Amino acid sequence: QVQLVESGGGLVQAGGSLRLSCAASGSIFSINAMAWYRQAPGKQRELVATITSGDITNYADSVKGRFTISRDNAKNTVYLQMNSLKPEDTAVYYCYSAIRRWLGGQNDYWGQGTQVTVSS
Repeated sequence: QVQLVESGGGLVQAGGSLRLSCAASGSIFSINAMAWYRQAPGKQRELVATITSGDITNYADSVKGRFTISRDNAKNTVYLQMNSLKPEDTAVYYCYSAIRRWLGGQNDYWGQGTQVTVSS
């Protein structure tokens, strides 16, 4: 089995910073793409940032220049550094990983979500 555990959410004032972490554990053979999504109240879940196994990154236009996604393959962990936070960044943030298990195929896995609240 595979589990993703997120941490690092919280309450911050506009202009502040937060760093989210998401650690994968379990019967992992390899991890391909990793990503962060977010869902604000009353809105659909949206893609925030992605990072490939080769460290190629991509960002939503709304966070370019403010957020940085990175990964530590030795720790099976993906990070999201969020700077210059705005009230519109308030959402539940979810991590995603495409993981190939030992003796199994590749599947999509999601974290439980962590709340980020930015006050004005």
